[in-house]
Amino acid sequence: MKHAAGAAVALLVSACSLAPPLKVPEVPAAAAYKEMGPWTEAQPADRLPRDSWWALYDNAELEELATRLIAGNPTLAAAAANYAQAKALSDQARAGLFPVVSMSASAGRTHNSVNAPIANPGKYYNDYVAGGSVSYELDLWGQIRNEVRAGEANAAASEADLESARLSLLAQLAQDYVQLRSFDRQGAILDDTVQAYARAQSLTQQRHDAGIDPGLYVAQAQTQLDSARSQASQILAQRALMEHAIAALIGVPASTFSLKPAIVRIELPRIPTGLPATLLERRPDVAAAERRMIAANAGIGVARAAYFPSVTLGGQGGFQSTSVANLLSAPSSYWALGPGVLLSVLDGGLRRAQVAQARAVFDASAANYRYTAVTAFQQVEDSLAALNHYHDAAVEETAAVAAAQRTLNLSMALYVQGAADYLTVVTSQTALLQAQLQELNLETLQLTASVDLVRALGGGWEDRVQTASAR
Repeated sequence: MKHAAGAAVALLVSACSLAPPLKVPEVPAAAAYKEMGPWTEAQPADRLPRDSWWALYDNAELEELATRLIAGNPTLAAAAANYAQAKALSDQARAGLFPVVSMSASAGRTHNSVNAPIANPGKYYNDYVAGGSVSYELDLWGQIRNEVRAGEANAAASEADLESARLSLLAQLAQDYVQLRSFDRQGAILDDTVQAYARAQSLTQQRHDAGIDPGLYVAQAQTQLDSARSQASQILAQRALMEHAIAALIGVPASTFSLKPAIVRIELPRIPTGLPATLLERRPDVAAAERRMIAANAGIGVARAAYFPSVTLGGQGGFQSTSVANLLSAPSSYWALGPGVLLSVLDGGLRRAQVAQARAVFDASAANYRYTAVTAFQQVEDSLAALNHYHDAAVEETAAVAAAQRTLNLSMALYVQGAADYLTVVTSQTALLQAQLQELNLETLQLTASVDLVRALGGGWEDRVQTASAR
């Protein structure tokens, strides 16, 4: 009974942990997102895996580029290596839960000093040893277990960092691709504009040669033409830079990478947003902040355990002899067994300062968690607002393009009839080009905002989240 009671007390003590109960800062979430627009609330049937959210844009070329980025991006490779390092550190901490067993063997020949104060000075003898040792630190105060918890939490945070890096890089790729194809469409608009301006310039030149128009009209037409050609060249320069950025993202030299110019219309997807509360479940950066808070909380337990003695059970044994022939015999055996206790009595306030530091680390990680969560809600609302208002602006701009085209047609007809001067034509041409470019720009801004929304929502909608975000 005494042995059983002693074992029970030992088990009870070994279950002790000096880490305080984890208190996750409360982050209030609204019942619904404030902005309304071209998106839908997530339904239980909706599912978009995190590793293929770019399929929303239904573009095979973008999907191929995403695959290449995952395989070749150096930043992503570094994040994966950081996760592997954190996982290895976690495994190192876990090893402290198990006893350490070591074995050793040695063979040597010794000559004692003739003047040594020992028996048989000047004697030669052989020394053969084969043995081993076992040591095990009792985790009475939960120090090792808290170190394991901290290591596991840090590894999970590093894994979430990897997901954040993947999401951020893929979102950047999607936005760069959208912008590149927008430059292609801008180039096409400007090419058509250059042709139209060239025809107008030719017409004014003919009318000038016939004595109908003054040279001022020819100069105005030539200015418009040259300006449009300049804008077309500028678009080519911007497109080249965007192509180089995509090459860097997928991890290849810009000199070896190219995307053929093409007129590609990318449709704006309808993105299921879910409910605000589910955002904290799927954002990897929020998950990383929470894991680091858990690790910091466990660190308080590690620091507080230093106030208590560490108890180690150890034992060693083996065989020692001056002859190999009888090394493994019973008379050659030796052993030692016993506990060891270590307690720091006076440290000049070191342990108190370490506990204070651990608490401050937790407070900082808790504040960072709350900031990350609040920022997540802000980013979703920002993206929803951008989508909403850019959509309304695009509708108005489409109407403006149609009106500008009618204005140009009328002004050109009046100019040919001699009822309007060429400045009216120039003004109409400029207004149409600006409206066309702005219409395209608003389409691009909507697509870019949709990528921002996907990134803000965490990049995917798994089955686990869908149940929580159903109506």
